[in-house]
Amino acid sequence: MILYESNDKHFHIRTTERKDSALIHAFIKKLSIYEKLENHMVATVHDIETSIFDFKQAHVILAEVDHKPVGFALYFFNYSTFLGKANLFLEDIFIDEAYRHQGYGKKLFYVLADIAVKNNCSRFDWMCLNWNKPSIAFYESLGAKPLSDWITYRLSFDALDKVARRLNQED
Repeated sequence: MILYESNDKHFHIRTTERKDSALIHAFIKKLSIYEKLENHMVATVHDIETSIFDFKQAHVILAEVDHKPVGFALYFFNYSTFLGKANLFLEDIFIDEAYRHQGYGKKLFYVLADIAVKNNCSRFDWMCLNWNKPSIAFYESLGAKPLSDWITYRLSFDALDKVARRLNQED
């Protein structure tokens, strides 16, 4: 489904389908290289297909120029108990280098904000690596403000398994 189309029909943003799984995976791989985190990427095309299209754990939109994919955004909804509403959380956004500084990333943000509003979300959140000055400048140009009063915590892999195993051990 087309979510946005430029007046000259040269550029559009669309939702993804199962057949886009390898393309989504390729964009995630490009993002991992850009963020210098390539060694952390373990997702497979099957993982993407299963999590996004079978379990619907996330949504992906694609930016295309003349029907050529040039960028993507992956998002999901989380929930604020204090607000009593869902929020849109942008996990990843990426535009191929040759297509940056042409407004395509900004249009992806506009579409994501529109999705958030249409889903009665009260916020649109994301994280950014602290060294990524071009992205920080872009986000701030949109009116986004960094949060300084929250610390992100994470349980992953072995630590996550260890905590989960405690469920039946502490009775």
